[in-house]
Amino acid sequence: MKSRLLVLGLACALLAALLPACARTPQAAPIPGPTPTGDLTTIAVAYVQALAKGEYATAAALSEAKMNQAFPAAKMQETWQALVAQFGAFQKLGGTRTEQQAPYDYVYVTCEFEQAALDAKVVLDVNRRVTGLWFGPHQASVEYQTPTYVRSGAFSEQELTIGSGPLALPATLTLPEGTGPFPAVVLVQGSGPNDRDETVGANKPFRDLAWGLASRGVAVLRYEKRTKAHPEQLVAIKDTMTVKEESVDDALAAVALLRTTAGIAPQRVFVLGHSLGGTLAPRIGLADPQIAGLVVLAGATRPLPDLVLEQTAYLANLDGSISPDEQQSLDEIKRQVDQINDPALASQTGTLLDAPISYWLDLRNYHPAETATAVKAPMLILQGARDYQVTTEDLEGWKKALSSRDNVQFKLYPALNHLFMTGEGKSTPAEYDVAGHVAEEVVADTAAWINQH
Repeated sequence: MKSRLLVLGLACALLAALLPACARTPQAAPIPGPTPTGDLTTIAVAYVQALAKGEYATAAALSEAKMNQAFPAAKMQETWQALVAQFGAFQKLGGTRTEQQAPYDYVYVTCEFEQAALDAKVVLDVNRRVTGLWFGPHQASVEYQTPTYVRSGAFSEQELTIGSGPLALPATLTLPEGTGPFPAVVLVQGSGPNDRDETVGANKPFRDLAWGLASRGVAVLRYEKRTKAHPEQLVAIKDTMTVKEESVDDALAAVALLRTTAGIAPQRVFVLGHSLGGTLAPRIGLADPQIAGLVVLAGATRPLPDLVLEQTAYLANLDGSISPDEQQSLDEIKRQVDQINDPALASQTGTLLDAPISYWLDLRNYHPAETATAVKAPMLILQGARDYQVTTEDLEGWKKALSSRDNVQFKLYPALNHLFMTGEGKSTPAEYDVAGHVAEEVVADTAAWINQH
């Protein structure tokens, strides 16, 4: 059976329907008809069922007016077809769960496709109408098991807040036991609306890193990504958004917060970025020359649109053949990648690969390895050899630019995947559904490198 799953950790939105379709202010538009009946879960389930059955008028009747403008029937059909092309035939709806973040209610509806389970995040406004929709990896209800390399009692945790006002981010500081001051590291996630643990399927790699590093004397600050904590507020800048708003600004704010936090050595604050976070690490380091050092885990050096196409082709060809639906999806992604690479992009508006044109224009002018040459701080660059999302070709890009530097170290782990977890054979997205932990060797190498500096 062929495996298809999300292209993880590359940009704020890379494949149709895997990130915000839209989100609206509940008071912004008139109600297009009678208020939907039933509880919020019933309304959300009915909405997703309507999409699955192609009953777009029914879905529209459950939505507020501006949602319908941004997500008309043609877009609904395109979104659902893209999901089916990537994850196989739709099977059934699964369980639900709810969250509230006033003035919105969130209902997560599990959608079981032939090759994967996704969570549809349906956002409902104060009028009980659908005002936003996301699709993302299904978050399995698996109890987290502490890695064996974590030392019980070696650290404590406290809640902090990064920034202030409507975009403030909840954060967790993991602080080693003792008097300190301790070296500290800010963890910067990959793409998408990640939580502070960078939860992927059954795994929490950033919790592994935080507890593992703190067990070895390194304080760690991790936080909810802005696209996770405040997706609705980002709608106001959806046509101008770049990685600056998605990741860079908040990483810099987290570094500044650590420098003023009791128990932290202000001159020994590091940044560790994974995937997109690793790709952006040189940009973060260049913006703040006082950062003590950068740790890059699976950071790309090649253009992100090209990696999207490469990853999609890899997944489609896992069983040695590509179906007509998969070929159609590949052709569409290639068409959009060609548009992104077209010099005429600067005169265009709208979105490509579900990210605004502004996002791609900004990244077009950013070259991670080249930027890294201007960063004087030491760097540790780590790569899993089984990673199909960011590959050894990207590691070679870092080496080509930085191998002459005596304060830059590289390491390749033969058995590790994109999450730096152990496996065998060709890596597939199915690995992310199996509970595991960041390899102890990665934690030990990172802690030793930070403590050396």
